[in-house]
Amino acid sequence: MKHLNIHIWGEVQGVFFRDAAQKKAHDLGIVGFARNESDGSIYIEAEGDEEPLNEFAMWCSDGPPLAKVEKTDQEKGRAMGYEDFEVR
Repeated sequence: MKHLNIHIWGEVQGVFFRDAAQKKAHDLGIVGFARNESDGSIYIEAEGDEEPLNEFAMWCSDGPPLAKVEKTDQEKGRAMGYEDFEVR
């Protein structure tokens, strides 16, 4: 099980990014969470097998159709053992 901390900047709040991320995560078997940050960015912790996790991270670089992602930052982390993917 691999773990990524993903930070996403741009026009990413108010465009259903977290809901779309949850759907994509469920489709790929990814667990973790997505939350809005006070600076207008989105923070995601995601866990899963390497290939689907990489696909999810690539999806985060574009996001849903209404999002305008300007920058993403990804960092490996320690697996936390999440059981589902939550919108927080």
